[in-house]
Amino acid sequence: MLKQKQQEKDEIQIQKFWHMFKQLHLNITLADALVLMPKYQKMLKAILSNKEKLQELTNTPLNENCSAVILKKLPKKLGDPGKFLIPCGFSELKCKALADL
Repeated sequence: MLKQKQQEKDEIQIQKFWHMFKQLHLNITLADALVLMPKYQKMLKAILSNKEKLQELTNTPLNENCSAVILKKLPKKLGDPGKFLIPCGFSELKCKALADL
């Protein structure tokens, strides 16, 4: 419900911005205009780079084949196994070597 309300507010704000933007006549550079309008900078940048269209394309439904990270079904963490030593032998010298896993 809050998300829908926020989207409605955003839509109204976008409509107001476009109305003001269409009537705006600037004699300064675009970079200066963006500095003067920090509230609308992110939205204008998204509009110019067509991110809104890309976001519509990236929404895909989740199914059982999704990765475990997305579904939050990660295996339980195990404790530290400690040192992993393997026996080594060089002619008469017998020792244990630390394996780098």
